[in-house]
Amino acid sequence: MFSDETLESVRVESVWRKSQQGAQQSKSCQTPAVSSGHAGVQTGSRVSSSTQTEPQQQDHQLENLNGPDPPGLVDFLRRVEELLIKELLKNSRSHAFDGFQANWTEPSQHVSHLHGLQHAGTQEQGLHVSAVSWSCTGSVIACAYGRTDDGDWSNQKSCVCLWNLDRRSLRPKQADLVLDVPAAVTSVCCHPERPALIAGGLYNGEVLVWDTSRTQDPVLAQTGMSADSHREPVYQVAWVPLQKKGEFGVLSSSSGGGVLLWTVDPDQGRMVLSSAYAFVRQQVPHSSSLKIRGSSTVGVTALALSPWDSDTFLVGSEGGLLLLCSFSSQIPAAVAPEGRSVTPRAPTVFSFRPSSGPVHSMHCSPFHRNLFVSAGTAGLVHVHSLLQADPLLSVRVSDSYVFQVQWSPSRPLVFAAATGQGEVQIFDLNRRSLRPAATIQDGAPGQTATCLAFNGPNPRLLAVGRSDGTVGIWQLSSDLTEPGPNERLQLEQIANQVAE
Repeated sequence: MFSDETLESVRVESVWRKSQQGAQQSKSCQTPAVSSGHAGVQTGSRVSSSTQTEPQQQDHQLENLNGPDPPGLVDFLRRVEELLIKELLKNSRSHAFDGFQANWTEPSQHVSHLHGLQHAGTQEQGLHVSAVSWSCTGSVIACAYGRTDDGDWSNQKSCVCLWNLDRRSLRPKQADLVLDVPAAVTSVCCHPERPALIAGGLYNGEVLVWDTSRTQDPVLAQTGMSADSHREPVYQVAWVPLQKKGEFGVLSSSSGGGVLLWTVDPDQGRMVLSSAYAFVRQQVPHSSSLKIRGSSTVGVTALALSPWDSDTFLVGSEGGLLLLCSFSSQIPAAVAPEGRSVTPRAPTVFSFRPSSGPVHSMHCSPFHRNLFVSAGTAGLVHVHSLLQADPLLSVRVSDSYVFQVQWSPSRPLVFAAATGQGEVQIFDLNRRSLRPAATIQDGAPGQTATCLAFNGPNPRLLAVGRSDGTVGIWQLSSDLTEPGPNERLQLEQIANQVAE
């Protein structure tokens, strides 16, 4: 029924593939030819030059030195050898040049103005520069602002401005740091070893210590208005070394008749009263020719510390008294305790001849333990010895007041005085004439030079504060800063002379 059978294959070609092959086209494209070029430059010429010394002559001289000695030289040296050695021995025993110091700097006789510092806020309020003080590094100047012509009680706010003169971007019209104060600042003093600490006294009787390294609250400690604090303006503050090595206290003087010694308690943020000294006219030693009436207290307007004796300090008063005092005095002062935690003592041990008016400034010599200067309303600067009641020398500085006087830290015979006529007079006692060796006049007429300060680390710088609220930084000449030969000997002669 069924059987195998082989049939022929059938092939069916694709009609679609043929249609697609017929529709295909070939196309091509090409970018136009890219043009290129080559160029080059080269210097056209080169010049070389050189110089060289000719050593022929030098070699010739060396050959001559190595050659035979000139005739007669050896005989000459043998003849003068004994005489030359004799003179050299004689010179070695001579004291003709003792104390001589060679000055290799070029002498200069002018005083140049470096900077004029001012703060806009203080000038708008009409505040005066009441005090200036240099930091222990000599880089920062602290300027206190207050009023020097107003005796009425005031609640006017003030400040202490600081400028770093070593900054490359110094802005004379904008202080680097401003310490705001609730009352007029009457005195300021930088710490002798720690550049960030500054002590200040206020018109309301407060004493403060600032730490400029604290950015949030720079007030490190303050006395506040307590029973221990002053009740009158604080005219001067100073850092005093304490018995413990490396520690310092703050000494403050007031027109209320007291000098107080404070220790700083940074943990509690307050000043702790350590010692109190009071001045009563009845307890002031005086000669029979000096008449002192009344029993009222002595208003302290000037204060000076001895750099030679840590137990000695000097006091000047509103009535012209000049007093030598001792920290170690144990004599009770004849004043009421007034609720103070420390009993006041009477420190006066000697009284100098009083001045004819209030004493504004006193300063001990850094080169002689017995010499100091004083100045006040009489327009005179007196040179005193601690061993004599009368002044050794009196120099007419101004027809007006003298607000501050200070010895030079580098020249034993030079001192400067700030006057009410706006001038700063610099005197050199080495000169035959007692006329000023230099005069600094800066500012508008009628403005007062209220304060000044030599820069200890850099004695060529002198800061001068004025009643128009400006502070001038002056560079002194070399003849005012470089000590001459035998200058200390001349100062010793002044100290040993007897007052007329």
